[in-house]
Amino acid sequence: MKKIYYLDSNICITYLRGRNSDLRDKIDSINANYIKLPSLVKGELLFGVFKSGRIEKNLKQTLDFCNLFEIVPFDNDSLMTYGKIRADLERKGQKIGANDTIIAATVLARNGVLITNNTNEFGLKVKNFPSRYAKHNPLCRLCA
Repeated sequence: MKKIYYLDSNICITYLRGRNSDLRDKIDSINANYIKLPSLVKGELLFGVFKSGRIEKNLKQTLDFCNLFEIVPFDNDSLMTYGKIRADLERKGQKIGANDTIIAATVLARNGVLITNNTNEFGLKVKNFPSRYAKHNPLCRLCA
């Protein structure tokens, strides 16, 4: 079975801004059927749009991008996974942000691979995703 990749908000923003051609090339090389967006990621992107000074332009660009991928809801399986993750992290004395916990639960409930630049926040096993800009800004890491 082929891995399904879920994009985190920071990866989407980097892609949309066109600041990393390696990242853009890698995402573009993967069949869109194998890339999904957690629904909260779309919400975070829209939040950024409505905070911006160019709402109309950014809204079109963001919606066009999001429409390329399936938007995956935070459903009952995700809720169960969320409860387990949050309790486990709390027992270990670790905390991650509420949004990141929801995103992680959405991905883990589906045995997906999260593509994120926010590896410290997720506290998951990580490995580097190649980037010629990694020495300055490790723009993408795979969390599994």
